[in-house]
Amino acid sequence: MKIFQIIALSLFVLLSLTGCGQKTNAVPEREQSAEQTQEDVLEEGQSDERMTETKTANAETQSIDLTGVGNARELGGYASEYGGTVKRGVLLRTAALNGATEDDIRRLQDVYHLSVIADLRMDRELEPAPDPEIPGVKNIQIHIIDEAVLAEKQKNLNPDDLDGLDLSNKMDQLKMAIKAGIVNDQMYIDFLSGEMGREGYKRLFEELLKLPEGDALLFHCTQGKDRTGCAAMLILSALGVDEETIMADYLLTNTFNAALIENERQALLNQGYEGEELETMMAAMDQVNPQYMTNALDWIKNNYGSVTGYITSELGVTDEQLEILKNMYLDA
Repeated sequence: MKIFQIIALSLFVLLSLTGCGQKTNAVPEREQSAEQTQEDVLEEGQSDERMTETKTANAETQSIDLTGVGNARELGGYASEYGGTVKRGVLLRTAALNGATEDDIRRLQDVYHLSVIADLRMDRELEPAPDPEIPGVKNIQIHIIDEAVLAEKQKNLNPDDLDGLDLSNKMDQLKMAIKAGIVNDQMYIDFLSGEMGREGYKRLFEELLKLPEGDALLFHCTQGKDRTGCAAMLILSALGVDEETIMADYLLTNTFNAALIENERQALLNQGYEGEELETMMAAMDQVNPQYMTNALDWIKNNYGSVTGYITSELGVTDEQLEILKNMYLDA
């Protein structure tokens, strides 16, 4: 098998090996009954915690209660430096949707009035696990990872890198992908600096600017943590949410995926992984590492002054459009 084919296969394994399409039990039960939906709260005018400003990111306030979809939450409730908070129930982020139940789909339709799904996965991820077709919902595919760039990663490999690896073994394929430099603490910088990533996030902002009032947009990748995490960082930054809150929202993946992470870590420990190698493997699976996002934010600030500087310079979002986004997605 050619090196590039091995790399591509390994990346696919990296993105599909995890349990990210599953719902964990990390989100505590709420006092309100399961039958009382967010729409009920809105209609009844009750002062539910989820309808108010979220002082700190937490699973209880951010969950959108999907049973067949992992890492399913929203960006609403966070305070903005421009005043007000990010609107509830409008900006949704999840892992892949292929496991969505009928109740999940009904909830996305009836409670959140979903009208756009932005799928950030590669073709090879999407083909075996397509998003459900939901009446009245537009499905768009937005590429962030350029598979052609992966071919360049083969230059990082030599025969010694493959010594001791059984490439029929999924964990060894994952390890090889790490050796190739596909997964490391500079990964988000690659997303944000690459041409396909810039075009992809630009397209996402274009969709945000077109979203009808009262509707929701859902964006996701496979695990809902890396490409999706960068998208959430960009959107929240554009809306004036502070960096501390953005980081806390990013780290909520580790709460939503807590059961998966515990099992994966123990399995890797049992196989003898430890130290930096263990943490890199965990970051390639269902856990997020704050250093990855810190590196991305530092890179942005060093090169553009601020995240909004990156958004205007590289994504082509004008100052006028930023004001439109604030008007669309912030509650006074």
